[in-house]
Order: sequence, then structure tokens, then C-alpha cells
Amino acid sequence: MPKGLAEATEDELRTEYDLDELGPGVRGKYYRQAKAGTNLVLIEPDLAKVFPDQESVNRALRLLVTTASDATRAARRSRNAPRHRTAPNQRPKRRHYGK
Repeated sequence: MPKGLAEATEDELRTEYDLDELGPGVRGKYYRQAKAGTNLVLIEPDLAKVFPDQESVNRALRLLVTTASDATRAARRSRNAPRHRTAPNQRPKRRHYGK
């Protein structure tokens, strides 16, 4: 720190702040709390032109989540669908052979 800057900072400190009473500072004391509450993502410049603010980014991401969820749900339904068409509350008829 330049000498002049350090002197100016010391002069601006209010008398009600007693540094001896405060004790030593702890580096990174609230780091985990701050990191847990923040999800900061940097987007590239070409995407920043399309999504100028957080509202537009959030809207696009919500649409993507909804679309992906709908697509996986539809794929799951078609995979689990019965092979023979039946009424919703009706079991498929069994075939009896040889009686």
C-alpha cells in the first residue's frame, strides 16, 4: 500500500472504533455461507447480446427445464405403455387354448 494512502486511511478511522476490542479478522469467515446463497454464472458475449438481463436468462432456462421435463415424461410414457390397446380400467382378455 502506498505510504500516502495508508496515512489517509488511518486519519479517517472514527474514534468509536477500537481495533483492540474488535480482535483479529478471520479470513473467509462467511465464505461458505455466501457461496451457498449465490449461483453466479458468466455467459459469453454472444449470449449476452441475446439475454441482456437476468429476467431473460431465467425465462429461457425455465422454458428449457419445462421442455426437457415434458420430453422425458413423454418418452417414459411411451416406453411403459401397454402393447395392446385396452380400456383404462379393463384388463386384456386372456386366451384359453385346448379346453
